[in-house]
Amino acid sequence: MHRRELIMAEIQRLAEVLSKIMGLKLEGKTDEASRLFDQTIVSNFSLPVEVLEADGADAFDEWLKGNEMPPEKLDSLSEFLYYELGLSAERNSVIAPKLNLVYQYLSAHHKIVHLVNFHRQQTIQQYL
Repeated sequence: MHRRELIMAEIQRLAEVLSKIMGLKLEGKTDEASRLFDQTIVSNFSLPVEVLEADGADAFDEWLKGNEMPPEKLDSLSEFLYYELGLSAERNSVIAPKLNLVYQYLSAHHKIVHLVNFHRQQTIQQYL
């Protein structure tokens, strides 16, 4: 039970960071939001920015399979990636395939399918 409490506290903290990023974007502080996003991706998910920003999804797929991240944390990663969509067509083409891989991984390896994630998978098809 203790491990679950730690994971839930981390998810709460990540939700607060995501909220701050979204607030910065709304205020037009996109550079600051991008820096906070990149910092969070690296420090909380151990995801190198180069892997996330790489063309194609092969490096990301390899990173995803090599990580032993709990499903709750993967779900938090999907939240971060989902809210990066819609900024620009270029950004969408980078993020959407990787987000789709996270949803597929949650479904295939952890047997987790949320209705929200299922709907989001359908939504991101427009970006693929």
